[in-house]
Amino acid sequence: MSTLEINLYNKLKVKLGEIEAKELLAFIDSRSEEKRLNADKFLATKQDVNDIRLEVKEVKTDMIKWFFAFFITLVIMILGLYGTILLK
Repeated sequence: MSTLEINLYNKLKVKLGEIEAKELLAFIDSRSEEKRLNADKFLATKQDVNDIRLEVKEVKTDMIKWFFAFFITLVIMILGLYGTILLK
């Protein structure tokens, strides 16, 4: 036991009793161990980061393609409007 756990145990023993203090510390220890074991589920590996970078790159490429398609369509529309105005 660490000094922090011993100090906590002594303070809890006075208020709760010896058995309850031991049970509470055991519960806290088991919960913290459980959280430590589950912590790796939330961490990203290098492969995860590379996969995300690849997806972002693909989405970026698609967005650029759509931007140019929209831009060309817009230019054609503007030229068509100018053409109809000038032909009148």
